[in-house]
Amino acid sequence: MTVIPVIDLAPYSLSVPADHVDSKVLQEIADELCKAFTTVGFVYLKNHGIPQNIVEEVFTTSKTFFEKPVEVKQEYARPADANHGWVSLEREKLNPERPAADLKEAYNMTVVDDQHLMPVDIIPNFYDVFKSLFTSAQELGNRVLDLMSIGLNIDRSFLRDCHKNVGKKDNQTTLRSLYYPRISKEVKPGQVRCGEHSDYGSITLLFQDDVGGLEVKPVGADYIPATPIPGTVLVNLGDLMQRWTADKLVATKHRVLIPKEEVMLSKGRQSIAFFIHPDDDVIIKCLDGSGKYEEISSIDYLNMRFAVTY
Repeated sequence: MTVIPVIDLAPYSLSVPADHVDSKVLQEIADELCKAFTTVGFVYLKNHGIPQNIVEEVFTTSKTFFEKPVEVKQEYARPADANHGWVSLEREKLNPERPAADLKEAYNMTVVDDQHLMPVDIIPNFYDVFKSLFTSAQELGNRVLDLMSIGLNIDRSFLRDCHKNVGKKDNQTTLRSLYYPRISKEVKPGQVRCGEHSDYGSITLLFQDDVGGLEVKPVGADYIPATPIPGTVLVNLGDLMQRWTADKLVATKHRVLIPKEEVMLSKGRQSIAFFIHPDDDVIIKCLDGSGKYEEISSIDYLNMRFAVTY
């Protein structure tokens, strides 16, 4: 059975100055990373440098918010024209072919210096906790993009430079805390916690709790579990990056089904995804010069995908 590889990022961890790493070591990690993105589409990174307590604080703070009554959370709801704020249960259907919407809710943070729609009046540390993880995930994301540039044999800073406005209004990168409540009622036919889909952007960093449930579909294989490994971050490729690389790297589908075991039905599940997108005005054209796909701006591509989801 195909397994998701684990890569040790210690030589290029956030605790190591970016310019103090031997180029040969970087090339080795980059080749390993890109190999994973051509087959499985997912990879675990260990020793990445983001302190676990920062992740746990987002889990804890988010859960406090998600357990509030719906009428309270509604005050912080994601508007139709933006991706910032609370997304209610069954609001999204990530697999349009499924008959029912997903059994999950979420809170999205897109602009770092904007507290609009953040529940700081009821959870005072909410903004600070989210901002801390956003900032760390942004830097880790930049290092993954560096490695991908090296593995693709393009200028090392090319992909990083295409994401220089992460956390600002003209970039759609999103820190999303996801909550899958325990299953306490009859599930609709065909309903799942998160429908089969591939992500939309460049790459995604995913922090999981210890409950598990995520499944991923490697190239040419059936779904396999992405079992949580303590202290790791799970990284996967998005559709936009597959298009950008003219299908050299692949964005593979993943899902979260309803647990079959009775004991798991009574457990809620949490995860935190950092969806990394290029700046809105970046034109996505095939890096190999093949012209396999038409050129499109990053924001136009994302809006096209959102139109299907919502």
